[in-house]
Amino acid sequence: MDRGTKEQVAAELHERLKDFKIAVLAGYSGMDVAKMTELRVALRKSDVELRVVKNTLLSIAAQGTEMSLLDGHLRGPLTVAIAHGDAVTATKALVDFAKKNEKLQIKAGVMGGKALTPEQLSALAELPSREVMLGRLLSVMVAAQTSLVNVLSGVPRSFVQVLHAYKEKKATEN
Repeated sequence: MDRGTKEQVAAELHERLKDFKIAVLAGYSGMDVAKMTELRVALRKSDVELRVVKNTLLSIAAQGTEMSLLDGHLRGPLTVAIAHGDAVTATKALVDFAKKNEKLQIKAGVMGGKALTPEQLSALAELPSREVMLGRLLSVMVAAQTSLVNVLSGVPRSFVQVLHAYKEKKATEN
């Protein structure tokens, strides 16, 4: 690869690294082309871009971005998975693939300006997706309002029941 092409690749990668939700470095040593293609397809479904780039180019492209936090991990053959969508879904797809294929080793990640260890990435993958979390939040909010309405309507309901019992008592006395 000539210098001009390297500069172009580094500039393009720098643009991709400016605004991501999560980026994960993974070692792929020993994986064949079929497995890499399978990984790319699995990640593409989760709106994740998988790039295989030389470590020096990645280091140059990462300058001035959050990805520069992972400069110490740039050793050996690495892929970088860049997600611009839901971070949990992206991490879940990568971790699930790594569990099925021991040759893919998750090295580190970065999200929200913080470097993440493989253990933290696995914990992130265990979280429910954004849609599930929003559904749970909505159900909690609706339940709180329903409980409030039930409590507030309890006093008038009890009053009406007392009046009805009093009316029944008067009717039986006459």
